[in-house]
Amino acid sequence: MKSERHGWAEFAGSIGAACLVAGYLRYSIEGQLQRFSESLLIAGGVLVLVAVVLGFRGILKFFSKRSSRLGTNTAILSLAVLAILVILNFVGYRHHKRFDLTSEKLFTLSDQTCKIASGLQQDVTIVRFAKTPAPQFDDVMTEYKNLSPHIKYRNVDPQEKPEVAKDYGATHMGDVIVAAGSRKENLEASPDGSFSEEAITTAILKVTRDKTKMVCFVAGHGEKSPSDDSAQGYTVADQRLKKEGYETKTVNLATGDAVPSDCDVLVIAGPKQSFFPQEVAMVGKYLDGGGKALIEVDPETDSRLDGILQGWNIDLGKNVIIDASGAGRFFGTGPTYPIVLQYGASPITKALARTMTFFPLARTVSIADKQKPDPQLIELLKTSQASFTIPRLEKGQTEVSFNPKTGTAGPLSLGVAGDRNSNGHEARLVVIGNSEFAANPWFGAQSNGDLFLNTIDWLAQDENLISIRPKSATNRRIELTQAQATGLAWLELFLLPGFVVVLGISIWWKRR
Repeated sequence: MKSERHGWAEFAGSIGAACLVAGYLRYSIEGQLQRFSESLLIAGGVLVLVAVVLGFRGILKFFSKRSSRLGTNTAILSLAVLAILVILNFVGYRHHKRFDLTSEKLFTLSDQTCKIASGLQQDVTIVRFAKTPAPQFDDVMTEYKNLSPHIKYRNVDPQEKPEVAKDYGATHMGDVIVAAGSRKENLEASPDGSFSEEAITTAILKVTRDKTKMVCFVAGHGEKSPSDDSAQGYTVADQRLKKEGYETKTVNLATGDAVPSDCDVLVIAGPKQSFFPQEVAMVGKYLDGGGKALIEVDPETDSRLDGILQGWNIDLGKNVIIDASGAGRFFGTGPTYPIVLQYGASPITKALARTMTFFPLARTVSIADKQKPDPQLIELLKTSQASFTIPRLEKGQTEVSFNPKTGTAGPLSLGVAGDRNSNGHEARLVVIGNSEFAANPWFGAQSNGDLFLNTIDWLAQDENLISIRPKSATNRRIELTQAQATGLAWLELFLLPGFVVVLGISIWWKRR
């Protein structure tokens, strides 16, 4: 009789344990407690309880042995270790330290955000209006508060405190308002309802800036347009500028007698036709009055801006840069897309160290006379030693080689930045021998977008914005066929739990 009770106890215990494991595995895989998983867990618990009742005498006899007492001591020691781990986890929760192990550092605030937040001179209050907290958003706000004592954050239930919601202008549940003084900005949510670091930092910029600066794009000569969403356009650059708190517009110099006075930065992005002498004079006068300009000139074009560039001691090469290093193959490009890994000592490129930029079809831009002290110039972008120039790229030409009689060997400069004191005002100018690098297809490639935005920030004298922007997640989704998805579902829902049950039964059968 005792042997029979012992056998039934072992059988019930084995099946019960198998049911518990199978139920837990199904719950872990499905992410929610379904009826079948709940039934497995309940059945497993009941069978384990039956096993304890049937084998109670055997359990008592087991613990009366010397080996059992030693095992009990081991179990107690294990529980003590577990208790220490629980205490350590509790202390870690109260005084936590986070480590971001993602390749893009997606859960670490960017250098740009750190600069902006640490440089705040006034209080910024961020209020989320909702009945329930949002743990993920609260964690992000904790990171922001750690950057600066000027950043305050709180959750408010608009139904309990409607006067606060009215004061901040919140109209919907879930609204997040960023406020500084009398300025308020409703935080823009992503399509999934979350709030990105970029949106939060942009809102902080908008409410703390005394003036919104204007970036003017020159039109009328075939330049890249901020409203053109084709492969030749600058709509992505335009959107990113607006996210950084700038306003943008296009200007046609031929319709006026001067560069508009509200242009804080003038951008000439790849003109295909020449400027009229009157337009050249307008740009020159704008710079002489302390203006700031970015001029991007592609190869094999004549913008007739040489007079301005010569006055700034900048030499615009009449050539095409060829990069024979082979680095372009990583981007699916050829030798006419020079890669830049070396940068000059400028605030524009300081944050770009150890990153790369590339320029589809570029020409050299260099300092004409390096002995001249004025203006102060820096060669920003240097190609590799494997690069060289050719006079022109013939149509259909596929193979090129270096000719020392007509070309120059690398490294080559394709961008120059300079500033000078002009009539009591600081004028700034950046010239780059390519405009495609910031066009829609290439803006997000490597650090191209950061180079463009950093250049605008430096020209606008917003050095606190110059940095590496927040990164987006790399798409690592696995696309499965219908057959693969069905097979995976069978594996998760039936085969794995079934394997555990069969394993439990086989162990019981061997030990009976």
